[in-house]
Amino acid sequence: MREITFGEAVREALREEMTKDETVFIYGMDIGVGFPSGLTKGLREEFGADRVRDTPICEQTVVGIAVGAALMGMRPVPEIQFSDLLTLCMDQIVNQAAKLRYMSGGQITLPITIRTAAGFSGSNGAQHSQSLEAWFMHVPGLKVVIPSTPADAKGLLKSSIRDDNPVLFLEHKMLNRTKGAVPEGDVVIPLGKADIKRPGKDITLVTFSHMVHRSLTAAETLEKDGIDVEVIDLRTLAPLDEETLLRSIRKTHRLVVLEEGCKTGGVGAEISAIVAEEAMDEMDAPIRRVAAYDTPIPFSPPLEKYVIPDERRIESVIRETLNL
Repeated sequence: MREITFGEAVREALREEMTKDETVFIYGMDIGVGFPSGLTKGLREEFGADRVRDTPICEQTVVGIAVGAALMGMRPVPEIQFSDLLTLCMDQIVNQAAKLRYMSGGQITLPITIRTAAGFSGSNGAQHSQSLEAWFMHVPGLKVVIPSTPADAKGLLKSSIRDDNPVLFLEHKMLNRTKGAVPEGDVVIPLGKADIKRPGKDITLVTFSHMVHRSLTAAETLEKDGIDVEVIDLRTLAPLDEETLLRSIRKTHRLVVLEEGCKTGGVGAEISAIVAEEAMDEMDAPIRRVAAYDTPIPFSPPLEKYVIPDERRIESVIRETLNL
């Protein structure tokens, strides 16, 4: 099977969906030239300026346009350059896009896919390095998708664009140039289905996005000592695949949850609560959470490295959970 980058997989999904459905259009700041990530480069030449539009620097306007366009039968795919800037259009996302289908009794649809770059990427500082996905899990009516591989990025983005509900599609900045096998053709991945990236029997490690890769590296190291780690990639945070999670817990009886966001009120807290409610009798050890420390992401490279969970911290917590 061919190998392409995460960014190429995203661009391929956009191209295929725009070819398939004339109501799909993409727009955002500098999206016509593909700045800053380069993921949309060449699409304006292929589909024209009407369907690949540059916008002013105004996130409220970008998402506001999406709400109006979706109400009129279009499938807008707006881009917010950094997920930190979602703070500037929270009303449009949380109070408008996520609510209107419910408030209309299902009479209207809101097929909006908001693409944005999330996570740290090396000294971008506190205002351009955050992982805010846990905020949006709390919003009924909004789907939250966060792939870790090129194949997942393509398949999940295609499903997101076809969905009749608003979707927040988070692309980690450190993944854009990573390569992986991606099938050709119209292969979609359903939303709400986790993926077991590595089967194991000793302990369950639940994570998503860039942390999947650090988890797999840590699991390979631990395997040398006879520790068999099952790595689950959530892929979709809302809706959440509880079935896959609980099935794994009933096999390994131990759980570590890993995320790049801050620990307090994070994704790990929700996962831990689900397991405590649904499978506490299955647990042979306390649930452990590994996350970024509760501090703004530092600009200083050594401090940034300290705050974000790395393989050594993952390995240490797994060994502690197994009493090794």
